[in-house]
Amino acid sequence: MVGMDTSHSRIFAAMLNHVSHPLHVPGGRLVCGYAGGSADFALSASRVGAISRELQKNCGVELLDSIAEVAEKSDAVLLTSVDGRVHREQFAILAPYGKPVFIDKPFAVTSADARAIVELAASCGTPLFSSSVVRFGSPLNAALQDETEGAIVGADCSGPLELQPTQPGLFWYGIHTAEMLYAVLGEGCISVRAVSNEIQEWAVGLWKGGRIGTMRGNRTGGADFYAILHRERGSTAVNALGSHYEAGHHSLLKQFLLMARGAPPPVSPTVTLELIRFLEAANESRETGQTVFL
Repeated sequence: MVGMDTSHSRIFAAMLNHVSHPLHVPGGRLVCGYAGGSADFALSASRVGAISRELQKNCGVELLDSIAEVAEKSDAVLLTSVDGRVHREQFAILAPYGKPVFIDKPFAVTSADARAIVELAASCGTPLFSSSVVRFGSPLNAALQDETEGAIVGADCSGPLELQPTQPGLFWYGIHTAEMLYAVLGEGCISVRAVSNEIQEWAVGLWKGGRIGTMRGNRTGGADFYAILHRERGSTAVNALGSHYEAGHHSLLKQFLLMARGAPPPVSPTVTLELIRFLEAANESRETGQTVFL
């Protein structure tokens, strides 16, 4: 593991290393890690010490002094640094080892960094994927698989949207809701228009073929992620993660271990690249009030 400054670090470590965990994921073990941390990001700096010590004491994780040491001693790597700004630099150290890597959200906070990561992964032959756990919520996936009312023609997604100054605009928590939107509609967004105020954030995307997708971010409370799937003959509303928040982490970890054994990435890098550009374009639009083309 690279980066021990997020609650996801705790969750992933417990699921992998504690066989008594109700959502234990067999087939892999978190053996070592590099704590990392960003001094100018309070949510990182305030947590990295406590979380890294906890993983060492409670999960038996060996703390190492460098990212390179982690890569050398591991079969696959969870890059969970909470600060999306550092992912490009950290992945550049990991990529030459060719070992499968999961990069936690936000994958990157600029399209330029996102492209550089994907291009480096391809040149090194390093299996890679990134995703929010919301994409792996069981209720959302069950709704996607139920096609009795026809093909999906649009979607409206909503969720909490805290802002952090080091993670530009919608990247910090908007990436969760955008991930839902892309799980439903896939690639093909043409343009984005966004509106921002102190209560909510809102962005509407136009997809190829006329499909329309919206993401609404609530800045005043509420922790649930919802999606309304609009199909040819009806609409379905779903709480994407349901009542079991950690179930999304469980499903994500299972997919990561499958990729570590040679399966294709569960989320295509091209989807992630477009998602990052979607958020970047939405940030541009919320500042200018103009439609931005991807």
